Amino acid sequence: MDLTSQGLWINALWFLFGLYWIVSAFKLKKTKKRESWGQRFRYVLPLVAAFYLFRPSAHYGWLGMRFIPESDAAGWVGVALTAAGVAIAIWARWHLGTNWSGVVTLKEGHELIRSGPYRNIRHPIYTGILLAFLGTAVALGEVRGLLAVAIAWLSFYTKARREEYLLTQEFGPSFAEHTKRTGMFLPRFT
Repeated sequence: MDLTSQGLWINALWFLFGLYWIVSAFKLKKTKKRESWGQRFRYVLPLVAAFYLFRPSAHYGWLGMRFIPESDAAGWVGVALTAAGVAIAIWARWHLGTNWSGVVTLKEGHELIRSGPYRNIRHPIYTGILLAFLGTAVALGEVRGLLAVAIAWLSFYTKARREEYLLTQEFGPSFAEHTKRTGMFLPRFT
């Protein structure tokens, strides 16, 4: 990845994502129910490993093999996918509003959000982050990027299942109906 152009754009996009997450975390509803630390580590540690794989120092043996030839075109496709993913994640986070939490929780006065991307996807923040991971992997062009995407997907799948368990307890038939109309990470095509 050319660090003078595509790499700088990708780093800036991830910085923008992180900045928005930090700023938007200051106004949240109070927590009513929260997962344990042990439950949280099941998806946080793999996610940390996935982010680590994008570091230049993670270029080990077969992990450094290219799955896509190095080219400006591939780098810019990666930037575009990363930008689209960051935009989707921010859009979804904005619609979730004060119901958001980085931890699997139920908030006081928790609402079942069905606006914006939540109309068609139950976990569009994860969708956006996964798309951004994929874009970063394409720009990087190495197997370690694809491995990072797979690990992140597994991490988000684990977290999404825990969230859906709590949402089913909280919203019952309303959430069941919502799951019939929406996909977990992609829109349902029925």
